[in-house]
Amino acid sequence: MKGSLLYEGKAKKVYHVNDQEDQLILSYKNDATAFNGKKKDQFEGKGRLNNLITSKVFEYLKQHQIDSHFIKALNDTEQLVQKTTIIPLEVVVRNVAAGSITRRLGIQEKTRFTPPIVELFYKKDELNDPLINDVHAYHLTDITEQELVYIKEMALTVNEQLTQLFKEANLQLVDFKLEFGRLADGTIVLADEVSPDTCRLWDLETGEKMDKDVFRENIGDLISTYENILQRLEANTHA
Repeated sequence: MKGSLLYEGKAKKVYHVNDQEDQLILSYKNDATAFNGKKKDQFEGKGRLNNLITSKVFEYLKQHQIDSHFIKALNDTEQLVQKTTIIPLEVVVRNVAAGSITRRLGIQEKTRFTPPIVELFYKKDELNDPLINDVHAYHLTDITEQELVYIKEMALTVNEQLTQLFKEANLQLVDFKLEFGRLADGTIVLADEVSPDTCRLWDLETGEKMDKDVFRENIGDLISTYENILQRLEANTHA
């Protein structure tokens, strides 16, 4: 089923599917990167955890009428997805101040945003994924004004669903990054992954950080943290 390697990124390898031009296989790696690849390490079992967590999240979103490229998990580290052309934008939804926004705007960590803030970043490693506005997005990508409105609305809908999903797992969804892609017919769907690599999650009771910040800030064990999240999701979903 798995064909030739199409692309290798920081966290995943992407393979063609034999006899299926409209499908791809994502293979999750054990690599961890932070600060746009400046900090790197490998953790045995990380690929499995990100694959299984992302699969569970996408299954949950599908149950709540949110379309993504996800078809099914194939095994512990691989998933079958619909082929999309990724729009080079990172859409970040912030419920609580953490990370770059605290440094950029001098906002105190843990400040709650009501309503949530949606930010756009241009997906370009050599530029360190800069923050951009809507007009920049029209200029730098082929996205239309109508499509950008749709993507932002979808991001906020995903936020509502994920906030509830993680709350049931006793986790606060602080912020997260989404990517979107176009199917062959032009339909825009959620793509990439939703995992502790792309979400900030804090324990609802203790405030403990339960995401890639444990690696970024050297404050805990990444694998046991991600395993904890998977176990919580498994205990609280029927996907």
